[in-house]
Amino acid sequence: SDKRAFSCITLKGFLLYSCFPLGSRLRQEDFPPRIVEHPSDLIVSKGEPATLNCKAEGRPTPTVEWYKDGERVETDRDNPRSHRMLLPSGSLFFLRIVHGRRSKPDDGSYVCVARNYLGEAVSRNASLEVALLRDDFRQNPQDSVVAVGETATLECQPPRGHPEPTTFWRKDMARLDLKDDRITVRGGKLTISNTKKSDAGIYVCVAANMVGERESEKAQLSVFERPAFVQRPVNQVVLVDESVEFRCQVHGDPPPTLRWKKEDVDVPRSRYEKEDFLLRIKKASVSDQGTFTCLAENRVGKVEASAYLTIREAPQFVVRPRDQIVAQGRTAIFPCETRGKPQPTVFWQREGSQDLLFPSQPTQGDSRVSVSMNGELTISSVQRSDAGYYICQALTVAGSIMAKAQLEVADALKDRPPPIIRQGPSNQTQAVGGVTLLRCQASGDPEPTVTWRKNGASLLGKDSRFSLLDHGSLQIQSTRLSDSGLYTCVATSSSGETSWSAYLDIREFMSHNATALPGPPSKPEVTDVTKSSISLSWEPGPEAGSPVSAYVIEAFGQSVSNSWQTVADHVKTTAFTVKDLRPNTVYLFIIRAVNAQGLGDPSPMSEPVRTQDISPTAQGVDHRRVQKELGDVVVSMHNPVVLSSTSVQVTWTVDNPSQFIQGYRVLYRQTSGLPSPGPWQIQDLKVASERDITLSGLKKGIVYEIKVRPYFNEFQGADSESMTARTMEEAPSAPPQQVTVLTVGSHNSTSISVSWDPPPSDQQNGIIQEYKIWCLANETRFHVNKSVDATIRSVVVGGLQTGVQYRVEVAAGTSAGVGVKSKPQLIILGNSLTHPKCGGNNSISDVVKQPAFIAGLGGACWIVLMGFSAWLYWRRKKRKGLSNYAGKKNIYIYLHGSASTQNLKAQWVSLSLHVFWKKYIYKSKRMPQAKKGSNESPSLELYPLDTSMTLAVDGQTKLKSNILDPYFTNDFMNVSNN
Repeated sequence: SDKRAFSCITLKGFLLYSCFPLGSRLRQEDFPPRIVEHPSDLIVSKGEPATLNCKAEGRPTPTVEWYKDGERVETDRDNPRSHRMLLPSGSLFFLRIVHGRRSKPDDGSYVCVARNYLGEAVSRNASLEVALLRDDFRQNPQDSVVAVGETATLECQPPRGHPEPTTFWRKDMARLDLKDDRITVRGGKLTISNTKKSDAGIYVCVAANMVGERESEKAQLSVFERPAFVQRPVNQVVLVDESVEFRCQVHGDPPPTLRWKKEDVDVPRSRYEKEDFLLRIKKASVSDQGTFTCLAENRVGKVEASAYLTIREAPQFVVRPRDQIVAQGRTAIFPCETRGKPQPTVFWQREGSQDLLFPSQPTQGDSRVSVSMNGELTISSVQRSDAGYYICQALTVAGSIMAKAQLEVADALKDRPPPIIRQGPSNQTQAVGGVTLLRCQASGDPEPTVTWRKNGASLLGKDSRFSLLDHGSLQIQSTRLSDSGLYTCVATSSSGETSWSAYLDIREFMSHNATALPGPPSKPEVTDVTKSSISLSWEPGPEAGSPVSAYVIEAFGQSVSNSWQTVADHVKTTAFTVKDLRPNTVYLFIIRAVNAQGLGDPSPMSEPVRTQDISPTAQGVDHRRVQKELGDVVVSMHNPVVLSSTSVQVTWTVDNPSQFIQGYRVLYRQTSGLPSPGPWQIQDLKVASERDITLSGLKKGIVYEIKVRPYFNEFQGADSESMTARTMEEAPSAPPQQVTVLTVGSHNSTSISVSWDPPPSDQQNGIIQEYKIWCLANETRFHVNKSVDATIRSVVVGGLQTGVQYRVEVAAGTSAGVGVKSKPQLIILGNSLTHPKCGGNNSISDVVKQPAFIAGLGGACWIVLMGFSAWLYWRRKKRKGLSNYAGKKNIYIYLHGSASTQNLKAQWVSLSLHVFWKKYIYKSKRMPQAKKGSNESPSLELYPLDTSMTLAVDGQTKLKSNILDPYFTNDFMNVSNN
């Protein structure tokens, strides 16, 4: 209705305006508002108070309003219950900062607006941010084990927060002192160099900002000592059947486990005795000769020391000389082959002669007798005077032996020709490392024997690579250059001998001329990279001999294979694209040149290059293609590495990798300690680029079968070959069960019989190797100990003293040591008052001594005592009541009641009764009243009761009930008149 003209001012960006009539009169002293104090940005914790300052000037005094993100802020002036207060100065005060989804949050951008009739003034924007610090660390520190002197690293990533939290570390609840130069903290990474034993403890990463502090999960840092030798084994020389002891003493933290190996193979317990730091051989044999290694290992390292055992063996005959009948003019050969440690010295002597014939003795020109290097005696052009006994003797530092053979000389056999060699050896040239066959087939009458000579010396028994076949041919395995020479086949019988020779030439393969091989190409350069291919280029190297005919490209990817693989050959150009590579994988390349002389040296390695990543999804993928590619993937497992008694590390390589490999499925099952292999257990590795996983939580001393399978979603590839690994054994964690000790023989016997059952299978922690039995007396001179094999379950222990109390204990032992001892069984021999007790009797006495048994027995006694007291009280009360009944007359009480409620009331209203009744109550709703003393019996249906019942009728007097007639309505009772 006001038709005057107004002038209005609006604030850009806000629904604000100020209007006043045109022509209205302005006071000279008035001036529009202006902001003299602008609000500042704030970061405040949730629930804390805060103030956004704003001060304005103007005349008249301007009013101040606040806006957040373009909307007017409701204050206590608008809503008295608001937590925002507009102060007289214009500042906005928050009683508490609200931040959450349910309520309207206070964080945002604020401006204050000062206004009077002359206009408005708007402050600068001020942001109000709510500080926060989440609870969960993005990365918690992990337990770590290091050796003394190594560097330990613990890492954490603090929880998200605003402002960004700072981190520090606590050790054993105290803040970590960073004054030590060995300790550095960068971000959330704690590094301790040159660790000491004192650095071990519980570490916690702490994140803090203005909201407060957050602690990470605890991480244990263990600092151990590597094993070190106190005493090393030493070399020894012994004779056969003598005892041998190797000592090997080590220390470390944790105490190292000790293993013995012979030629890199664990020594068997059936042959060698291991006790603490001692390895014992009771009776040494030739097979024991070799290198014995003591290997000590704990969680942070291992050491080993070796000693050589030399066995001296007395000489023995391999081939004894045998009696011979040789025709005059022929040749007599007496073999005499021996063995021993060291190799025996062989010499011959004719019986009755003082002359000795040695293999090294030079042969005189007219001598018909000689001894070969292998001890063979040869007498050529035999004469009658050569007849007699010939003695072969062998001598070493370990002893000597001798054998003799008779030579008979017969007349020359003119009607029998010497043997005929039907097929003899031929000259041959063979390569090193091959198998060579020198043929020799002979016939004759009598049947000839075939022997072989090399360069005139007998080959009989000299080398295991030489073997004489049934038909007489000589076969040489794994030929060497030294096998070259003149080989002679000799066919011998009593009618003579025939020989046939051939030359064997052993040569290496034709070697290449290294100077004629091509030089290495230049370092390959990468020109293009895709998800499955890499393009390379290079410059040719210097030519030598003949021109380069092709190039060979080799590649290495650590996540693909553990060796260099040839990815391309017969490459004719100096640029090539290597295809079928694995996505998101780092590769290195080398190039080799090929010419007519062979393969040249490799080029320098290329720079590492990674193929592009690809993340195929199940949607839109050809399932047949996925299954086909997975089927072509070949997973090759390496030998599993046993890390501890409960963990095994599994590693593998992959041939023909596919982009569809999403991860690997490691399957493992227990194959020992069960009647049949256990079920397969599965652990997935969901990172396709990784090639190793650690299986933990395994049983101790158990053999596991392990295999690896690639997969993509529900599709699975072929399994790798299964491999087995046995977790480390530990000493049994439980004692043998059902230990029983009994006397053996007469009353004065000094022997006992001890029997037992093995520890529970899940606590044996390996293969039981032995059982140890201790019979311990009060004095060590009476102690008797015994060890038996694992297959034995009972043993007789003798040599005990009568009248001495023994504690008998049994423990099982694995290769890792002796386990927990059984509970001591006490026994005294030869004492009639203390007859030996079986384990069962001891068990009963032990149970009686247990605190739980004593407490239970005491409780039971207390309950019996309280029950007896209550019975006495009831009995006394009853007798007191009965004393009041003496001399009272008998009174009939008539009862009636309802079947539904089973409430009965006495009609004898002058008495207060407590009624007992048995067996029956009436089922009718109401019982007819009867007069006192009446004997009438109403005809009613009865309801039987299982037990006696008690009815309280308005009083406390107890009645003694005697049923006169189960079908009658009253009970005869003695009652009190009061």
